[in-house]
Amino acid sequence: MENPRNPYPTVDIIIELEEGGIVLIERKNLPMGWAIPGGFIDYGESAEAAAVREAREETGLSVTLTEFLGVYSDPGRDPRFHTLSTVFVARAQGQPLGGDDAAAAAVFSLDRLPERICFDHRQILEDYRRFRANGIRPRPSLSSRQGS
Repeated sequence: MENPRNPYPTVDIIIELEEGGIVLIERKNLPMGWAIPGGFIDYGESAEAAAVREAREETGLSVTLTEFLGVYSDPGRDPRFHTLSTVFVARAQGQPLGGDDAAAAAVFSLDRLPERICFDHRQILEDYRRFRANGIRPRPSLSSRQGS
């Protein structure tokens, strides 16, 4: 049997701090810039468990998942390879500290995000802003590259 070419499953976690703001990480590796904490789902791991693990590894925070925001799967969302991300919203307390492949972790308000945001995370954060403002989840985007 041949190895199939499939997207890599990932998670991203929008961490809301009880003190206010959301947590972003500054990446150590390419592509450089700020990103929503997240990473790859390990074999045998659920998306939810991966989200909790990745949040702890990259920010030092213990999170409680509160919402499912959506799935982001545009083949061009990651310049390295095709990924499919399940995005969660989570709550946490404390001060984030960069760890694992995060050079730093910091708290931002949605109206003062850093200029350089990686991947499709600016779009995810815009979808999150609309979700928080009026409860509407992102709609699936059908691209011209979709299969039949």
